[in-house]
Amino acid sequence: MNSTEEREGQYPPFDHAKLLELASTLMPFGKHRGRLLVELPEPYVVWFAGQGFPPGKLGEMLQTVYEIKVNGLEYLFDKLK
Repeated sequence: MNSTEEREGQYPPFDHAKLLELASTLMPFGKHRGRLLVELPEPYVVWFAGQGFPPGKLGEMLQTVYEIKVNGLEYLFDKLK
């Protein structure tokens, strides 16, 4: 097995459609209502991580935004905005 095959086995498959959906989803409530999830301030997303993400798809999306922000991966959305 080459190194690319080994790395691919460590990560789940990448879903481009989910990334595009995440880049275009608006926050539906609260102080940042109407703002793109990927543009939420990091402290706000970290607060959710500490308090608990909402249930369902929105919570999953906010958790993904949290992981992206705390790992410095915001550049993934630069060309999608």
